[in-house]
Amino acid sequence: MAGIKLQVHSVMLNQTPVSEFLLLGVTDIQDPEPFLFVVFLTIYFANVTGNGTILTVVISDPRLHSPMYFFLGNLSCLDICYSTVTLPKMLENFLSTQRTISFLGCMSQLHFFHFLGSTEAMLLAVMAFDRFVAICKPLHYTLIMSRQLCTQMAITIWTIGFFHALLHSIMTSRLDFCASNQIHHFFCDIKPLLKLACGNTELNQWLLNTVTGTIAMGPFFLTLLSYCYIIIYLFFKTGSCRMLHKTLSTCASHFMVVILFFVPVLFTYTRPASGNSLEQDRIIAVMYSVVTPVLNPLIYTLRNKEVKSALGRAIRKRL
Repeated sequence: MAGIKLQVHSVMLNQTPVSEFLLLGVTDIQDPEPFLFVVFLTIYFANVTGNGTILTVVISDPRLHSPMYFFLGNLSCLDICYSTVTLPKMLENFLSTQRTISFLGCMSQLHFFHFLGSTEAMLLAVMAFDRFVAICKPLHYTLIMSRQLCTQMAITIWTIGFFHALLHSIMTSRLDFCASNQIHHFFCDIKPLLKLACGNTELNQWLLNTVTGTIAMGPFFLTLLSYCYIIIYLFFKTGSCRMLHKTLSTCASHFMVVILFFVPVLFTYTRPASGNSLEQDRIIAVMYSVVTPVLNPLIYTLRNKEVKSALGRAIRKRL
């Protein structure tokens, strides 16, 4: 009987509320890392500059006031915010040996990361739908993709993303963390936090697999379905591989962004958590949260004549 009481007392001591977490970062090295600081600062600056330029051009140039570029502006805004959730804290930790983050700061970071990430996943599906209507229903494009519908779709996906993230942040904040306060990641994410939780995390894991898995896989398969339909439609309508290639080249930028974003996300959130997977998740997370946002402006400007022309007009006006 005394032994049982001692065990209960020990468990209660181990369940002392956590007030802060320790972010171990990308490499687990606790010493300052000035080289990585310079590398990721450069990436962050390029991200904000590139996406900020696209957002500014889309807003200011009347020739880009169309559904396609309205959603592209949303994507640029998301990419700036998405990287801002994780990179500033990562940069601070590269120059510090005290890599702590408060409990509230951790939950806030988790919330905004999943809010912006899930919104971007759904936005990419909406952009694929826009290309589907433009290519397969060209005569009805302006009627279907009206300003009202575009605004409603944008508001809807931002709202769904917010409440999806709110669900995770509330459920994660209610957990007891007694194993450790060391997060094997460079930001607060659900899977590494569940590894630190004591008690039953089956509901949290189910929500991650089911809800987040659906939000990740649903838009991805809808996007693939849109492109498959476009290819079949063009092949049977034109019967010309040259015309098919010419038309699909207009969608190439978006498809490249889809692959760069969804492949690492699906690889991360559709696998069960384990020691090895958490190590891999950190590296993969750099791809979709740091690298992909900075590549998007390059992809869209290098492969899109209208964006390049708009940038040229904006530069000439300033000169």
